[in-house]
Amino acid sequence: MEITVKQMYQIEENGHQMGFPRQLMMENAGASMVKELVNKFGNLSSKKVLIFAGLGNNGGDALVVARHLAGHGSKVTVVLLGDPKDIKTIECKANWQVLQKMKSVKLTHALNDVYDMKPDIIVDGILGTGISGTIREPQASAIDLINKTKAFKVAVDVPTGLDPDTGLTSDKYVTADMTVTFHKMKRGMPKSADICGTIFVEKIGIPPEAEIGVL
Repeated sequence: MEITVKQMYQIEENGHQMGFPRQLMMENAGASMVKELVNKFGNLSSKKVLIFAGLGNNGGDALVVARHLAGHGSKVTVVLLGDPKDIKTIECKANWQVLQKMKSVKLTHALNDVYDMKPDIIVDGILGTGISGTIREPQASAIDLINKTKAFKVAVDVPTGLDPDTGLTSDKYVTADMTVTFHKMKRGMPKSADICGTIFVEKIGIPPEAEIGVL
C-alpha cells in the first residue's frame, strides 16, 4: 500500500503520542539505511562517504547514517547545508551534537571543501518530503555537485527535489541509484524509478496501531 506525505506525518505523530518518540524513528531510519548499504557493498570500512544533510529531519536521518558508517570504519564527511543554530528539530540537533564530539567524522558547511573529493558513496539527506517551490541555495549547488560526482548515490526517504506525492520534480533534483524510504512506499515514487533508482522500504519501528484512522 502506498501513502501520502500527510498520512506519513500523521502516522509518525500517532506513534509519537503512543510513546514511540521521533528520535527513535530517526535512529532506526538511519540504521536501516546503513543496513541496505552493507547489503549492497559488504564491507564499508574502505569506503569514502560524502553526506549532505539539510536542517530538518531528513538531514537528521543522514546524520544518524554518518554515525553508523563511522562505526563501520568508513571515511565520512558531512556537509551541513546551513548554520547549526538554524537546525529545525530537536531530533536533528541531538544527532548533530553527537557528531561534533566524534573525531572520526569530518564536518563542514562549505561545498568548496568537498568539490575535489572523490567519494565512493554520496548520501542525499537534503530535503526529503518537505519540498515546496524552487530549490534555493545552498541546496541548488549541492544538488549540482551530487549529480556531477561519480559515486553511488543513495537518497534518504526521497531524492531531494522529487515530490513524493505526485512524482513530479522541482527545477533541480537529485538522481539517485538507490532510495531508502521509511515505513511505507510514498505514492509518487514508483512513477519516478529513473530518479529514485532501486527503492527499498524499511520499517522503523512505528506500531501498526499508529495507522488506525489514517489509512
